[in-house]
Amino acid sequence: MLNSSIIIIVILLALGFDFINGFHDTANSIATSIGTKVMTPMQALGMAAVLNFVGAMLNTEVAKTIGTGIINVGIATPQIVAIALVAAIIWNLITWYLAIPSSSSHALVGALVGASITSHKLDFSVINWTGFLDKIIIPLISSPIFGLVIGFIFMLILTWLFHKATHKKVNGLFKKLQICSAALMAYSHGSNDAQKSMGVITMALIAGGLLDGRNFAIPLWVKIACAISMALGTMTGGWKIIKTMGVNMIKLEPIDGFAAETAAALTIQVATSLGAPVSTTHVISSAIMGVGSCKRLSAVRWSLARTILVAWVLTIPCSAIIASIIAFVFYH
Repeated sequence: MLNSSIIIIVILLALGFDFINGFHDTANSIATSIGTKVMTPMQALGMAAVLNFVGAMLNTEVAKTIGTGIINVGIATPQIVAIALVAAIIWNLITWYLAIPSSSSHALVGALVGASITSHKLDFSVINWTGFLDKIIIPLISSPIFGLVIGFIFMLILTWLFHKATHKKVNGLFKKLQICSAALMAYSHGSNDAQKSMGVITMALIAGGLLDGRNFAIPLWVKIACAISMALGTMTGGWKIIKTMGVNMIKLEPIDGFAAETAAALTIQVATSLGAPVSTTHVISSAIMGVGSCKRLSAVRWSLARTILVAWVLTIPCSAIIASIIAFVFYH
């Protein structure tokens, strides 16, 4: 009975995490469209919500990484998953309040690591360090670099192709094209980010003996519930972070928004196909920096970029520490 109650709590926490992820990371797919005034906030939110839902329903590789690739088999318990979700939610709310675009994905990963190690009396062998390095750390470092480089190169190509066109003509064209790139980014966000909650719910169901652990299959109801939660979270918006991403980082034109969103979406789609839970926040932020740098280095507000970089570096260790504190209190 107690185990069933904890699993219900895990499901509710996971859906809450997904909802918070939706409004926290809404900026990833729509900030540039709002910043360039290509779409109104409500139009952008509606589109992002629908495509987040679609993306969440069509992929499961990242969910399998979260469920089986970080903690060794047999280590996870519903209690550990619950602690990790609470810690990740706390970190997300802190960074949202401070308007810092941090990674919900890596908050959850760090929290799972901290909760697992502390729950097993500081036994570091409970973590699958090979999987953690290959699926988390390497993509964590490489995906923002790819986003920045692709954003820079893509913007360079577009600048060369349209250097003779009038500003009015370029704006008219890319106002239309940016709707497509924002849609692709919203789909990419859903296809990668919603899977984290699917993974932890399935992990808890297996740990509680309600699913067969030999085949890590995501139940359909879990997919639908997580997709709906993220879509609803997206609809609430994350206005502080939208302002940070779409207005404060650089002054965006439609061509800039198109380049940044397309570069970020392509990077995320590759990562999703490989089952790597990358940060959509990291990728779009770095893509915006790459686009801005192509125009001129001074176009990027590097002081703000440094603040975001600090959040990137701190997310995994801070969420791990928060989870460790909660686990220590819970077990003592």
